[in-house]
Amino acid sequence: MNNALRILTSLMLVIVIGVMSNVALAADTNTSSTVVTDKAPPTASAPSIVINNSDVCKSAASAAIQTQILGFASGITVTDENCERLKLARSMYGMGMKVAGVALLCQDARVFDAMWMAGTPCPYKGSIGDAAQAGWLSNPEDAPSESLFVKKKVTKTNG
Repeated sequence: MNNALRILTSLMLVIVIGVMSNVALAADTNTSSTVVTDKAPPTASAPSIVINNSDVCKSAASAAIQTQILGFASGITVTDENCERLKLARSMYGMGMKVAGVALLCQDARVFDAMWMAGTPCPYKGSIGDAAQAGWLSNPEDAPSESLFVKKKVTKTNG
């Protein structure tokens, strides 16, 4: 009797395993007659933008997006204008053109206002010192657009 129970249990176990394996194998084939449905779409990869030179006033950015139908990837470089201005001014100063170097820096409103507050106005069309100050006061529209000091002073004087 014990032997018969073991044989019956083993037979049932073989049947259960056989049925389960057929079900599992049936799930692996997910194809229809025209379309294969078990393939993933390709992935969009963001391009790598390499800027190796540390003496370049640029930074890089890239991005990618992927849907089930369409993928898009792009990259750009962004120029840092203030960095360029500093490098140009340094070069002009190094070549002995100190007034031109200061004039380059004075295109930044913060530098322009700081120079004005320090009592050393930025060069104006080749003139420096008191002549430059008179030039800026008579032509405030030539000052950098974000500058506060010259435009306020001219408005108060005229008003």
